[in-house]
Amino acid sequence: MQVRWKKVLSKIAIWLTAEILLNLLGLDNLADYSEFVFEKNLAHQKQLTIFIGDLEMVTPIDRNFNSGQKKSPSVTNKVLELSGRKKIHHRKLVASRTFREKFKIYTGEHLHGLQVISRLALTVIPGIIPWVLLCGGYGFAVSLLNHFGLLSTLVDSKALTNLIVGLNVGLSLLLVFRTNTAHDRFWEGRKLWGAMVNVVRNAVRGIWLYIEEQERQDRVDKEAAMRLVPAFAVAMKLHLRRDPMNPELEPLVSPLQYQRLQHTNHAPLDIAFWIGDYLQRQYEREQLNVFQLTDLQNCIDEMVDILGGCERILKTPVPLIYTIALKTLLIVYFLVTPFGLVGGLGWSTGLVLAFISLIFFSIDEVGAEIEEPFGHDPNDLPLDFICDTIKRNVEDLIQYAPSSRQVINLPKKAA
Repeated sequence: MQVRWKKVLSKIAIWLTAEILLNLLGLDNLADYSEFVFEKNLAHQKQLTIFIGDLEMVTPIDRNFNSGQKKSPSVTNKVLELSGRKKIHHRKLVASRTFREKFKIYTGEHLHGLQVISRLALTVIPGIIPWVLLCGGYGFAVSLLNHFGLLSTLVDSKALTNLIVGLNVGLSLLLVFRTNTAHDRFWEGRKLWGAMVNVVRNAVRGIWLYIEEQERQDRVDKEAAMRLVPAFAVAMKLHLRRDPMNPELEPLVSPLQYQRLQHTNHAPLDIAFWIGDYLQRQYEREQLNVFQLTDLQNCIDEMVDILGGCERILKTPVPLIYTIALKTLLIVYFLVTPFGLVGGLGWSTGLVLAFISLIFFSIDEVGAEIEEPFGHDPNDLPLDFICDTIKRNVEDLIQYAPSSRQVINLPKKAA
């Protein structure tokens, strides 16, 4: 009976460990490993039975037999078993491609699974490896002291065990709060950039449809004003990343405007001013009415509001006192924990402590990575991909949209 309980506990420990690691990489959910704990073979057999049952409902009568006769049970079961295996294999292939497809939609890059995992892991692991090695060495030192009998009093202390449990609960709550706060900032930034895509589309569509063209130069000015709208998004991306105004802006603005943006303090606001000035001039020329002007100006106001929301996320970091408290609790936890583990683990204390520190420091580093979502790291928002989408949408409208004055002659009905 004792051996059975040890087997169950070992399965649960391995399941929880794999669940935590794979969740950090975004590759797993809780249901995937439930089969490992609750009799994997039985669950697989039930799943196969469900597939076979579904196939039995739709399997037609074999046309090679006489009318009214069905296949024999043995032949039917073999066919259904082969079909069920093919369906299971197909589902496994679909599941293996899901993660790659999500990353492709997110960034626009074509990468296989190992490349995605390695790219995301390399943003977290290098920052925590020194701490993991330090914890492993410290655990080995504690094992060495215990080997010489210098820790007999601490190893048998129940108060130390209760202290470790309390530290574990408090540290877990702090880490959950840290990751949730960082994810809220990340998700808020993504919503703002999603709203930016919609506002840009509405503004460009309004400029194209509302502003009338009297001369050829009017068409040139309109296209230049339309390109200023995606220029605002590109300048906003560079501004949030604290990058200089690079040649990515050059095709979207005039040479004089590009030179001005090289020396300005806030490029997105200058571009918003140029768009608003163009709209005001068209209103004074009576190419826009007051309602159309108000609609387009509201779009520009929304773009500036989105810029302000992103700046609020960028310039409001997590309170420093919270970060200090979390780091202090992590240090205290890893200073005390090996004394509670060494009595049962012995020389394996260093390896186990290094593994535990890898989990906790990884969670802390993930929160630090995503709390500022506008950078260049793979874990940050795909701003390059979003800006490329905006520019492509605007260029498609300029190049392929029909003239606003063109009239489509529908065929007349026959009398």
